[in-house]
Amino acid sequence: MAKEVLTEESPIVLIQRGYKTELNLNNQQITLAKKHAGAARVAWNWGLDQKKQAFQNKTRLPTAIDLHREINLLKQTTLPWAYEVSKCAFQESLRNLDRAFNNFWKSRKGLRKGKRVGFPRFKSKRSGLGTFRLTGTIKVFEDSIQLPRMGRLQLKESGYLPQNAKILSATISEKAGRWLISVQVEIEQSEYDGMKDAHDVIGIDLGIKTLATCSDGQVFENPKPLKRGLKKIKRFSRYVSRKIKGGKNRKKAANRLSRLHARVANIRRDTLHKMTTTLAKTKRVIGIENLNISGMMKNHCLAQAISDLGLFEWRRQLTYKAAWYDCQIVVADRFFPSSKRCHGCGGI
Repeated sequence: MAKEVLTEESPIVLIQRGYKTELNLNNQQITLAKKHAGAARVAWNWGLDQKKQAFQNKTRLPTAIDLHREINLLKQTTLPWAYEVSKCAFQESLRNLDRAFNNFWKSRKGLRKGKRVGFPRFKSKRSGLGTFRLTGTIKVFEDSIQLPRMGRLQLKESGYLPQNAKILSATISEKAGRWLISVQVEIEQSEYDGMKDAHDVIGIDLGIKTLATCSDGQVFENPKPLKRGLKKIKRFSRYVSRKIKGGKNRKKAANRLSRLHARVANIRRDTLHKMTTTLAKTKRVIGIENLNISGMMKNHCLAQAISDLGLFEWRRQLTYKAAWYDCQIVVADRFFPSSKRCHGCGGI
């Protein structure tokens, strides 16, 4: 989301960016974070139940504002523990529920791009502690961040979050035993003045053996994180299945398996970020393929290798980074015979 502001020197664009880093929490702060995540999960499930009852009774579906007024009344009777957490945990969760219903209706009517979105489901602690979003007065320091009702939290990475930007919200999540914070800020970005030659025009061919091959000879290797860690993932999965359900050893084995899955995802994400940033900063025009990923995934011999590439995430990152660094993305037609066309005469 960007808004252009014209000045005498150069156009300045207000853009919204997200910065995600890890928190260094103590036991007391972890307990408070779990309470906020639980409050957001309770608000989601309660709001979804209210909407389902209204849907079955064929009455008007309550909005997030209506539900928040009702849940404020419940705090005085059945939810006294709700005063221990920030009200933003309830508000933002109900707003997310409204957004989920809007996406469902648009998808049902064919007004939403991409895959069809199903009816919102109830959330369970078994699938993760969940996330919660906080708004209001948020201050960023060199090595810490101050949040409403959470206090000042230490960061594991110093100097990464912008301190002078306008902060819109902060979302805290838990993944594989690590607590992460994603800060959404609005910053001013002037026109990119990096050195780009007029001939920095390339085409990119994506593949499995090699992640990307550029027309200028540049090659990006595929780390294949899932393939390399698959043997270990299978072994850790057997450890989980052999433990007694509900036991502490099963929980320990499950945490170890989740950390391994998180490592695989982090390796893939790191490779894609480095690759897309390099291309967007150094190239003026980039030609990419319009691949049918869903159709390619139906090939069971190559489905796992294709999913290990993260092609949709690659295109998503390249698209928004191209807007930052003054790069044009040209999407070739899906049936354009690029590989069959002679580069000299143009014959197929």
